[in-house]
Amino acid sequence: MSPAEVPRTHCWDDVIGPRERLIAGRYGGDRTPGTRPVLLLIDCYRKVFGDRRQPVADAIERFPATCGTAAWDALGPLETVLATARAAGVPVLHTTGESRPQARVGATTQRRRRPGEDGAEGYEFVEPLTPLPSELVIRKSRASAFFGTPLSTWLRQLDVDTVVVAGESTSGCVRASVVDAYSHGFRVLVVEEATFDRSELSHKVNLFDMHLKYAEVAHLDTVVEYLGRRGGTA
Repeated sequence: MSPAEVPRTHCWDDVIGPRERLIAGRYGGDRTPGTRPVLLLIDCYRKVFGDRRQPVADAIERFPATCGTAAWDALGPLETVLATARAAGVPVLHTTGESRPQARVGATTQRRRRPGEDGAEGYEFVEPLTPLPSELVIRKSRASAFFGTPLSTWLRQLDVDTVVVAGESTSGCVRASVVDAYSHGFRVLVVEEATFDRSELSHKVNLFDMHLKYAEVAHLDTVVEYLGRRGGTA
């Protein structure tokens, strides 16, 4: 059974009104993921986690890009989906910010920098999600993992048909990467519990909108079952 065939509630249900639900009824189509998936983890680095679990208001002075407790809530699901992909032999790709001075062409977003902030710091991966030596790492200078990177070439070389996406931020780098993955002709599966944002409202609304237009937003258990089942053919 595909994720779309399982009636489940979603995190956006409490913010979506009748007009949005009416519009949503005009979307649909085949959302069945393919048989050759890849896992794409977006920007799971120290900048957004900080060094401990704290609300945004408490962490933002030391970590201006923090996602606060939302990042830590997603850490367990991120570990689960990563471990599942590895065990199933599904290829794993990671993105991080471009920190090399000679390669930087600007920040991924137009967030206002605080005085003295080093924009190149904090791009190291949080330890539970550190890439293995065999896993590809994409360094990017814009929101999308596809923009100015070899990602689309790598995906074609891996002969995948489905991109499973998790990480942050839902309204920024995740959304930009999802739209581009869809535009490149891939089926896209977003892991709801393993995706996060500093703004709860932006998180919910953007997941809802991606689910309508570009991707299947599925729960962790559904994605784990899918990766385990499809891993042998990856």
